Amino acid sequence: MGNALGFLYSHYCKPTTTGDSGSVGPHGVSAANVGVSALAHDIFQFEIASQVPDGLSKLVVSSKKAQANWYGKLLEAWGEAKPPPKTPEEASSFVIQTLKRHQKADVKGLLAFYGLPLSHTLVQTSASAPTSLPQGVKFEMQTLPVDVKAVPDGDTITVYVSTTDPRESSNVPRDVQLAAVQRSKAHAKKNYTKADALHKKITDAGYRVLNLQNQEILARKYRIRLRGIDAPESSMPYGKEAKEELAKLVQGKCLRVLVYGEDRYGRCVGDVYCNGKFAQEIMLKKGLAWHYSAYDQRIELATRLEQNELVCGLHQILRSHGNGERINEKADDIVLIEMNI
Repeated sequence: MGNALGFLYSHYCKPTTTGDSGSVGPHGVSAANVGVSALAHDIFQFEIASQVPDGLSKLVVSSKKAQANWYGKLLEAWGEAKPPPKTPEEASSFVIQTLKRHQKADVKGLLAFYGLPLSHTLVQTSASAPTSLPQGVKFEMQTLPVDVKAVPDGDTITVYVSTTDPRESSNVPRDVQLAAVQRSKAHAKKNYTKADALHKKITDAGYRVLNLQNQEILARKYRIRLRGIDAPESSMPYGKEAKEELAKLVQGKCLRVLVYGEDRYGRCVGDVYCNGKFAQEIMLKKGLAWHYSAYDQRIELATRLEQNELVCGLHQILRSHGNGERINEKADDIVLIEMNI
């Protein structure tokens, strides 16, 4: 695809879709759109360096000067698109519409370069409506591999999303883009003091440069609060077990997160899927979380709680979810919990 993005997505972020209708939540709504992300990546690089991707000339007939003209038009159109293309079909239509006055052989070659659908296949492909997201979802994110240190407790995860993601690409602040380029140059010249200062500027803005198999990726940071469950803090009894279970589930994995909103701490509240597995369901099945019934009325999660309540490892700590007050009563080391469900 002419850049490292295809390698990273194929090795790290190829989500697994399943048809397990018995699991809680809508598993496998979409897959990673590698071609769309690669196109966004190259447009982003063109804005910074005014260079077209290597290897494109093998598939098109026009000169590199003409190719630069295309990317200038694509860059302008991408910035005006609200929202930018998210699926291969949308990206293909975007390219065709933007470059409609150029030679068909060039447009066809450009689409082939990114593995996007050709014009004669678009009608057939777009005829089948994609599976819709659940009601209330604000947006969906596909994360980079999760670091085990990014799990502070059993219901919170810090994740990073590549800025080559279609949703992120048009929202990166200009000063962050420039700082990332300047940091890369400083690092190449072994000016590590300058590189570290620039990276601090990037992290202060909510981004980070990650190194994945010797490839540097500019990524945006998000804190995710698992929707509908509540796990003990890491310092509380069984908090360590809850944290370790969630860390074991997500470590090194690319997550699919359906975001419903934001809490008062600035965290994205969402449903988390790891290789098609619903994280909240697993935490409830393991008896390492409560159903947060004061804020989530899903019957499926309440049912999981009822099935695990009396054997749950959390029998030493209780919380009334109606008012958040902790209760420390227990009887014979097994506690009957009266919940608002």
